[in-house]
Amino acid sequence: MGSILNISAYLFTPIDDLSTWQNRLVEHTRALGLKGTILLAEEGINLFVAGPAADVHALVDLLRADPRFAALAPKESWSDSQPFRKMLVKIKREIIRMNYPAIRPAAGRAPAVDARTVRRWLDQGHDDTGRPVVTLDTRNAFEVDCGTFEGAIDWRIGRFTEFPDAVRAHKGELEGKTVVSFCTGGIRCEKAAILMQEEGIEHVYQLEGGILKYFEEVGGAHYRGNCFVFDERRALGADLATAGQPVQPA
Repeated sequence: MGSILNISAYLFTPIDDLSTWQNRLVEHTRALGLKGTILLAEEGINLFVAGPAADVHALVDLLRADPRFAALAPKESWSDSQPFRKMLVKIKREIIRMNYPAIRPAAGRAPAVDARTVRRWLDQGHDDTGRPVVTLDTRNAFEVDCGTFEGAIDWRIGRFTEFPDAVRAHKGELEGKTVVSFCTGGIRCEKAAILMQEEGIEHVYQLEGGILKYFEEVGGAHYRGNCFVFDERRALGADLATAGQPVQPA
């Protein structure tokens, strides 16, 4: 295990004091010597941060002390060196851009399914009601090329803003099936699952915690390849260790 703790976390929760939190996080991450990216928006927070474990945990404790962030649940992995070059704290319109403002996860999530249940469903080929299960990759095409679930639906989107149109174009292939949407850490598949429900697709779940949580809880069962990550590690294997250089984005 390396000496640098890497965390990724997001939480859809209303934030009305964005500038205050931006200034506070700049100050604290600088004092702790952390690096990475923190995105803040009215809909919530999305963060990727790395540093010595005690310092990373101090940042998480700071956030969780605010009731709005108490449910923050970081995914953890380790590296031998710092995978980020600097620390950025930005205010954005969305913490993951979909260009679909009616989707508000803080107002109500789509049903989630945990990693162990997904593995069991994939082992048996159907959900607990006997309905066929399909996994739907909500990530960009170059991320999928690095690795994905065996047999996953991949609509070859170039960016997440293309996902709503892709759903409407491909709704027919999801009918009569249980759909498990997934992404790296959960943030995209959470918005994706809500959108699919609104489009009338009945049996939709989001993979709780995304691929990284799946790796953490059940390893690489039914997964082929590595998981692309947006830092200098580039890709992680099912053991959450650096896996080398995947396909680079165009």
